[in-house]
Amino acid sequence: MNILHAVILGIVQGFAEFLPISSSGHLVLLQSIFGISQPMMTFDVVLHLGSLVAVFVALWPDIWKILRHPIQKMTGLLIVATIPAVIVGALFQHRLEDLFSSGYLLAVAFIITGIFLIIADRLRRGYKKDKDITWLDAILIGCMQAVGIPPGISRSGSTITGALARKLDRETAARFSFLMSIPAILGAGVLTLKDIWFPKAGAAPEAAVGALPMIFGFVAAALTGYISIKFMLEIIKRCKLRYFSIYVFIVAAFVIITTATGIFSK
Repeated sequence: MNILHAVILGIVQGFAEFLPISSSGHLVLLQSIFGISQPMMTFDVVLHLGSLVAVFVALWPDIWKILRHPIQKMTGLLIVATIPAVIVGALFQHRLEDLFSSGYLLAVAFIITGIFLIIADRLRRGYKKDKDITWLDAILIGCMQAVGIPPGISRSGSTITGALARKLDRETAARFSFLMSIPAILGAGVLTLKDIWFPKAGAAPEAAVGALPMIFGFVAAALTGYISIKFMLEIIKRCKLRYFSIYVFIVAAFVIITTATGIFSK
């Protein structure tokens, strides 16, 4: 992998992690386009760390409140909301990734994301702020986060849709979704590190990625992640998620066409 590839993948990771278009689905596509067949687990961890830095910078006031007083309701809500994804991720993550990384199922996953976004745009404006979020809200939004594990199904799109369905106001829904991404990204990183340190028998060797591509990928993911968080916090207030649905439907069509013609391959 060269630096240009690393920057492109970092940019896509940063934008797509927080825009409702599925970062994992886009990375699968790009790796196929770039001809990268070997796993890049260490590089994936680096890109996720870049996204994590973006969350901390963009939402630092919210995070600082939690760090100053960790024993509070919001901490508990985030823990509860993370449980479904932890269970599904620990039991089925690799199976889901392998299954949905095939062409037609990846397209189906993008279509599911588009449907979620259309639903989210049509939901009536909610009224719940941070203090109004219930434990049931947290667990149901967490279940939507678990739905977003397969490549092509957007984690942020799923959780925002779930939050809006539970009557959170739009800005609170987006912020809660982004705060939920902290344990989700950390958890994905831990699972990836486990695979690096304890590879399965017969697993494909990891692709070699140099230090410079990793640095450039990390910076690209952090910068674009910050931009995408700020952008989403504004765009969600205007009920414009349907435009993202059009985009993911186009991506789904692209995946179907390239799969049918043999251009796309995992």
